[in-house]
Amino acid sequence: MYLSTIGRPRTDGSRAGVRIGANVLALGSVSLITDVSAEMVTAVLPMYLVLGLQLSPLAYGMIDGLNTGATALLRLAGGWTADRFRHRKAVAGAGYALSAVAKLGLLLVGRSATGIGLVVAVDRAGKGLRTAPRDALITLSTPPEALGRAFGVHRAMDSFGAFLGPLVAMAVLAAAGQSFDAVFVASCCIAVLGVVVLVLFVRDQREELPPVRVKLDVRGLLAAAPVRRLTLAAVLLGTATVGDGFVYLLLQRREDLAIGWFPLLAVGTNLAYLLLAAPLGALADRVGRLPVLLTAYLALAGVYLLLFGPLGGTPLLIVALGLYGLFYAASDGVLMALAGPVLPERLRTTGIALIHTGQALAYLVSSLLFGLAWQLWGPATATRLAAGAVALAIVASAVLLFRLPGAIKEAT
Repeated sequence: MYLSTIGRPRTDGSRAGVRIGANVLALGSVSLITDVSAEMVTAVLPMYLVLGLQLSPLAYGMIDGLNTGATALLRLAGGWTADRFRHRKAVAGAGYALSAVAKLGLLLVGRSATGIGLVVAVDRAGKGLRTAPRDALITLSTPPEALGRAFGVHRAMDSFGAFLGPLVAMAVLAAAGQSFDAVFVASCCIAVLGVVVLVLFVRDQREELPPVRVKLDVRGLLAAAPVRRLTLAAVLLGTATVGDGFVYLLLQRREDLAIGWFPLLAVGTNLAYLLLAAPLGALADRVGRLPVLLTAYLALAGVYLLLFGPLGGTPLLIVALGLYGLFYAASDGVLMALAGPVLPERLRTTGIALIHTGQALAYLVSSLLFGLAWQLWGPATATRLAAGAVALAIVASAVLLFRLPGAIKEAT
């Protein structure tokens, strides 16, 4: 059953709109709660590591890359496990639970950069485990023509949690006398609530397919030209993407923001993401998903150029964070909506995990390269090189993806 209707009646009596299923809304609620928990920690870590522990840009790049890249293979294993046993909800739940437990690990490692890196890796391992099963549940709970809308609604709910997280962290810090331990404990409690909502309200989607042994056949998946092109494009775009922490640190340095205001940079990005995710998802279904995806990366290149451009002060913060939110709103869910129609149903979760894995490894490389470029040539040169890399990735992705189903809206 599909609940919320998006669209309007056509004159021929059919409906232009489609309905977003209850399962998508339940998954969005879980992501909202979990992102409050995650962003409470994420919003303060760059400041704590670079300004507090005085890590070099390269050392921070290693931890930032570890944040997503080091768990890449676990993403693939999680996707295969979900397809093999068809218990996508259970695999996703294990990932959410692992991230909740990791928050307590931050209490134990203190000011050890190595310990923080390991705990972050465990937390991201949980994210890697849950992401593909969650996205597969969305695709299996939604008709193909509505995938852009479904992912847009889910990402909007997810981004609302990311919007609230830094605000909650600031409130906890203020109430607890600037105690980071209080933030970690509160973050863990909220993450546990997300697991409870998943258990109670999300329904598994187990296709009526004959039982068969599912092999972890990455080569077989990549043998299909559409999957191969989509994965390659995801890797290229991921390699050109710099971590959020670098962007916020550069904005903080450029505008000499007080440390207490640092978490609000993430709030600005997530507010734009929240407002734009659902409309851009619907737009992607209407005009084609590829134009919206490429627009996202044009916005990202604009953010990198603005970091050392002529604009400054409040206008810089508004435009840069607005474009950054636009980037996320037009890329994350839209890429998964592109993936849905080209992946075989039996290996849907494995295929989504393969794309996530490619991007995670690409993020690891990009964080290391950006940190190294910053250390060798300075942040201005590093961000301009990043903008150039985004431009090249846009051109290559346009060539790779324009023939995919739903990439370009065909005239009727």
